[in-house]
Amino acid sequence: MSDEEIVVVVTRIAAAVLVGGLIGLERTFRGRPAGFRTHALVSIASAMLMLVAVSQGEWMTGVPAEAIRTDPTRMAQGIMTGIGFLGAGVILKEGATVRGLTTSASIWVTAALGILIGIGSYVPAVVGTVATVLVLSAFRIVEAWLPSPIYAHHTITFARDAVLPEEEVRKLVGQHGFSVESLAHRLGGESRSFEYRMVIQGRDRGGVERLSQHLRKLPEVKEFRIAPIGG
Repeated sequence: MSDEEIVVVVTRIAAAVLVGGLIGLERTFRGRPAGFRTHALVSIASAMLMLVAVSQGEWMTGVPAEAIRTDPTRMAQGIMTGIGFLGAGVILKEGATVRGLTTSASIWVTAALGILIGIGSYVPAVVGTVATVLVLSAFRIVEAWLPSPIYAHHTITFARDAVLPEEEVRKLVGQHGFSVESLAHRLGGESRSFEYRMVIQGRDRGGVERLSQHLRKLPEVKEFRIAPIGG
């Protein structure tokens, strides 16, 4: 390998570390499971594999030149297929909420940027890196302004002789900005209590506190629980 080729390899791998590290720093700052090191390694691996693919003619010694058919796109396809397993590993489902999708997407993007760097396409890689960091950071502010649904597990326990009808319970929840997505009934031990178990959905986080305050004032309510999902 000539000095010029060594410089090319070092430059591309260093650029891969920089690109992956920038995206990974944002994920680390947000406390996500796949952070600085994971993204940097994904970018490095993608760049190295593409370096192998684009220099295939150099390392396949002893083979006639006319017998070599280089197709770096196959390597790119293999990288993007393989990275799907890593991305799937950071996706977690918590009740009605799915977490980790953004981190999984950032890993996928980092692999694509590593491929661009591996083939020496620096301009698209730089533009893609800037766009990715912008989406992960600046777009987060825009996303905070947009109304998003809030889900919570909600349980209300009544004395058996003072149970509010289901229609009244739905109306009570609705007065505080929530709708009932699903509802189940449960008769307590030795039939001394009756319990409604439901999943409620709304868009105002302050509604949880208002509903809690209202339920605390109702003498017929023995116990209640409001547990936001995800958050």
